Amino acid sequence: MRSLFNIVLWLFLLATSLQGQVADTGAAWVNGKVSFLSSRNVYVKFSSTKGITVGDTLYINRESQYLPAMQTDNKSSTSAVCTPFAGFSFQKEDLIYAKIPVDESLPPPSVAPAETTVPKDEAVNGITPVLVPEEDQEQEEPGRSLEKIRARLSAASYSSRSEYRELHRMRYAFSFRGDHLKDSRFSTEQYITFRHTLGEWEEVQDNLSNALKVYALSVRYDFDSTSNLTLGRRINPNMSSVGAIDGLQYEQQIGAFTLGGIAGFRPDYSDYSFNPSLLEAGGYLALTAPGKQQSHRTTVGFLEQTNQGQTDRRFLYFQHRSTPFEGFNLFSSVEADLYENLNSEVQNKLRLTSLYLSMRYRVNKKIRLSLSYDNRRNVIYYESYKSFIDQLIQDETRQGLRFSINLRPAKLLTLGVNTGWRFQRSDRNQSKNLRAFLTWSKIPRLNMRASLSATLLQTNYIKSQIYDLRLSRPIIKKRLDGDVYFRTVHYEYQNTGSQVDQKIAGASLSLRIRKQLSLLIFYEGTFIEQEQPYQRINTKIIQRF
Repeated sequence: MRSLFNIVLWLFLLATSLQGQVADTGAAWVNGKVSFLSSRNVYVKFSSTKGITVGDTLYINRESQYLPAMQTDNKSSTSAVCTPFAGFSFQKEDLIYAKIPVDESLPPPSVAPAETTVPKDEAVNGITPVLVPEEDQEQEEPGRSLEKIRARLSAASYSSRSEYRELHRMRYAFSFRGDHLKDSRFSTEQYITFRHTLGEWEEVQDNLSNALKVYALSVRYDFDSTSNLTLGRRINPNMSSVGAIDGLQYEQQIGAFTLGGIAGFRPDYSDYSFNPSLLEAGGYLALTAPGKQQSHRTTVGFLEQTNQGQTDRRFLYFQHRSTPFEGFNLFSSVEADLYENLNSEVQNKLRLTSLYLSMRYRVNKKIRLSLSYDNRRNVIYYESYKSFIDQLIQDETRQGLRFSINLRPAKLLTLGVNTGWRFQRSDRNQSKNLRAFLTWSKIPRLNMRASLSATLLQTNYIKSQIYDLRLSRPIIKKRLDGDVYFRTVHYEYQNTGSQVDQKIAGASLSLRIRKQLSLLIFYEGTFIEQEQPYQRINTKIIQRF
């Protein structure tokens, strides 16, 4: 499930993704491998990242030519987190190349690739965790599955204070991923959180599931490299829009095709607990066609969901991701219901219920365009620590038609504009938004990033104007990073005509205490005339194993 900080940071990283070239003189190529893919980032493992700096461009080799493919956003001693350029898609084990300066008096750098891990916890509001390197792992021998274990334990506090009340919430999270335990065919994935409010322990006693959330708890058995069976709670990446599934999931690869089936239950809507009354079953077929310039992955599936033994929903879904030509990325997701029970009258007819379409085009190194349409249902948040303004922007800008353009008029300067329009036949839930930003990726001598943005939002019940200035820089190299920002917000309520002006100031620190121990601190104050300030202080300590 993200705050305005994360949206701004994502846009900032996207806008600066073409910077960081290394001069050819006195340089050498080193290679790493793609070790993990998330919705936004590509994780690359090198034998060493010495000579690679944040902002550098990484390359792929196609037909003996090195093509710029991604930008380094963060790194450890052996791992790099990168943002891919538009027009490029990647798979695990893909070779990635970096051009690094070489001191001729020293031995040449190693080119042996390795693996990395990715933390799963979300950052404390407004804080991006420091990437911490994992211990070097033994290289996997051909035909042999080696044990790989990654674990993460965190404790966080979310405190808020206003003239009306003082609130202190605690959150503890544990994530564990063990691949091929004891070099066997068994693997496991776990992600469990526990949260409570100080002084309100009776709420935990009344319903433990409101405090204890099991987002993932599964065991997988690999019959061979092409088939596996999973038992427990898990989100299937081929059926991600369906959400978590409690039960059995089977997958079989046959050439370019992947055949999958599920049989289990949906988590309870109210508290995400196990609910045996919500039975579901179905299957899917995926076709993958990778290529140097063109690639695509298409998934079609069917799912039947019941409630107390009665059909609740029966639907088809379709998902497609492709790169039809260089620089152009296409993604689409469609759901169509086949069953409807209205006033005890059952109808079996095809009805479109969800549609998402996204197109991104990189015109050249200085211009990128994107267009999307989203009429998916609203997301249910079982946990949220966002401020009112962050939640407002997220809720009112996700759905509808969106267009954006990013320009790079100078090497270190990026500007962009994006706009959105949510429309409905009834006109009851319309919204319009416009956002413009200007980013200076590296101010000379200060080693600082600066970003200025303006957001205009209009709905049926509120108009808002938001102006944001953000500065960030490393304070102690590889140890401490800092970020400060200042916002002014103007609200105008349509129904009453009343107006509210806010000034918001915030700061965050990210400290790497030891190799696998990090501390994150975030503060934000909201100031309104003739009112006591509303303050938020979030802290988080993370231990990796």
